Amino acid sequence: MVSMMLGEKPCKQLNLISLSDNTVERRINEMAHYVTQQLIECERHNREIFEDILFCKPLPTKTTAEAIFDVLNAFIVSNRIEWSKCVGVSTNGAKAMMGQRNGVIARVKAVAPLATSVHCSLHREALAAKRMSRDLKIVLDEAVKIVNFIKAQPLQSRLFRVLCEEMGSSHVQLLLHTEVRWLSRGKVLARLFELRDEVRIFLLDSIFELSDLFTDFEWLAKLSYLSDILTHLNGLNLSLQGKSVTAFHVQNKIEATINKLDMWTKRVEQSNYVSFDNLSDFLTKENASLPNAVSRPIVEHLQSLKMQLRDYFPALDVHFSWIENPFIDICQGAIASLSASEQDSLIDLSCDSALKLIFSQKSLVNFWLHVRSEYPDLSDKAVRFLMLFPTTYLCETGFSMLVVLKTKYRNRLNVEPDLRLQLSALQPDIHHLVAGKQHQPSH
Repeated sequence: MVSMMLGEKPCKQLNLISLSDNTVERRINEMAHYVTQQLIECERHNREIFEDILFCKPLPTKTTAEAIFDVLNAFIVSNRIEWSKCVGVSTNGAKAMMGQRNGVIARVKAVAPLATSVHCSLHREALAAKRMSRDLKIVLDEAVKIVNFIKAQPLQSRLFRVLCEEMGSSHVQLLLHTEVRWLSRGKVLARLFELRDEVRIFLLDSIFELSDLFTDFEWLAKLSYLSDILTHLNGLNLSLQGKSVTAFHVQNKIEATINKLDMWTKRVEQSNYVSFDNLSDFLTKENASLPNAVSRPIVEHLQSLKMQLRDYFPALDVHFSWIENPFIDICQGAIASLSASEQDSLIDLSCDSALKLIFSQKSLVNFWLHVRSEYPDLSDKAVRFLMLFPTTYLCETGFSMLVVLKTKYRNRLNVEPDLRLQLSALQPDIHHLVAGKQHQPSH
């Protein structure tokens, strides 16, 4: 029909299109399988640190610790990966993972005695930042209610957009709060405070019970502080994300934040709010000072936040200090866990000026891999510690990608091959895959 109506050229082009209903799916699956095999080969033969997602499997029935471990163990065994090589498990602290007797971690340690469990630093930071005094919690809850009143109703949202456009605002929409997202609270409050004048005007003729809050100086001062401190905490959370993050990186960021909180507390007690941009600008614009009813909860919150971070992030054991920097003067207690021969090797290493230069040029992991041939025992201990995942960042990126891939139009999608190709740093060799195919004789 195409040949008769359009000619031979369109007919030949149409013949190039495969009529199979699963051609794209089959190609994705083959590329994903190739990447998986390459990753397993890296695990067996590569002598470098390679960070990637091992697999993504659905849980067919229950989500218990036993079911999770069975899926994990089936993949490990079927691909002939040695459990003894597992040195760490990072989790979000869920009960199924953390159970002392029957949790996934306990089951992993039964087959991998060297494995160490780590509670994800991102989750710990979010938990530490979640607690606040009743005064500030009320402000947060009321702010969320105001946002929901405007944002959750389509008509209200459209009218607010028109108002913001007429006022020439930088933004025309508020942001909804989502409890499961780490950065949500900071972004929501920062946007609400930025559009406070627009919200006040929008609520003038409303019968909403919280309409008067945007003329309440103390309430706005607390809102500005919350937007500032949560923005600071968002910055901390973002600094802990990413690949190649080590426990030292996490601890250094936390220690810096704890020291800042201590300094910010002293500044607030001296009526110095320079550390909080929104609060400082608000007080300047209003030409007012902060009353004790507001400054006191702020001081208490800063002190509480400092204590919470210290509880969730205790100082690293001094025994690991030689891993972070083997060229500084290390006290006897720091190397007490090393054997006599390892202590002697560490002294030899620390006095090697050539290695000191290399240490300044390489990342911490690559440095310890570099000295592996000369100091194998020290290198093995250092690399085993540096290999631990301090966060579940790779898993979280998988969740974000899943939201993009799996929509209501693709709700039956077998998502594992797609996630594999989206998240892996390895790339399939297209030429190799094509070379193994045979053209269909019917074409």
